[in-house]
Amino acid sequence: MDMDLARERRLLQLNELDEVRLNTYENAKLYKEKAKRWHDKYIQHRAFEPGQEVLLFNLRLKLFPRKLKSRWAGAFEVVSVKPHWAMELGDTSSCATFLVNGQRVKHYCGGDIARHKTSMDLADA
Repeated sequence: MDMDLARERRLLQLNELDEVRLNTYENAKLYKEKAKRWHDKYIQHRAFEPGQEVLLFNLRLKLFPRKLKSRWAGAFEVVSVKPHWAMELGDTSSCATFLVNGQRVKHYCGGDIARHKTSMDLADA
């Protein structure tokens, strides 16, 4: 067994291993870029301005879990938009304002909200 030949063969194997590792990193980088492009394509960019009406997502509705109960409350008026997606909202029925995370709001595209409850007997329908 020749030691020089064994040493040279071992160095070639290490170089091949480095090439495989670099190729794997490159493939992972390409996959992440492609997945990010696909994900960003479906993100809806929302811009809020003072005076707009928005709906607020209620995170704490787990006390009374119901399938048909909406978790969106509103309509609130945007008083000001702070940096880093913080928003100051004002209640339309009172003069109170409060600060919320902008990821919990969405545009309100409707008229008056019917706040009374209605029921319908399904046996008659």
